Amino acid sequence: MVTVVDVDPQKLIEKTAEELKKKIKMPEWALYVKTGAHKERPPDKVEWWHMRAASLLRKIYMDGPIGISRLRTFYGGRKNLGHQPSHFRKAGGKIIRTILQDLEKLGLVKTQKKGKKGRTITPKGQKFLDKIAKDVSS
Repeated sequence: MVTVVDVDPQKLIEKTAEELKKKIKMPEWALYVKTGAHKERPPDKVEWWHMRAASLLRKIYMDGPIGISRLRTFYGGRKNLGHQPSHFRKAGGKIIRTILQDLEKLGLVKTQKKGKKGRTITPKGQKFLDKIAKDVSS
């Protein structure tokens, strides 16, 4: 049986983004926001929201339970400070939080309150990603 671990992440995220495009609507404000303090401009791709949602879903599948703070660190980057040395900045939390709320409404992700806190993948979400992984591998 093919799982998310066995397939190319780029192809999996692209295919998952196509599937999530049918289920998740990008908010109007998302066209004008940067993804973090380390970026100078908003994303160029029109469908970046769904790519980020697919990437988040895969990240939770691989590393869950995982919280918003760790996800902000993962999607962060180096901020160019001109002639001064660059420093790391976390990604924006609003985008990550909004996408995770949408994924929770779909039933693909749930909040874990006991033990290690954060978001985990649900059996429905695992089945969703494994089905896409099977399609990508063939």
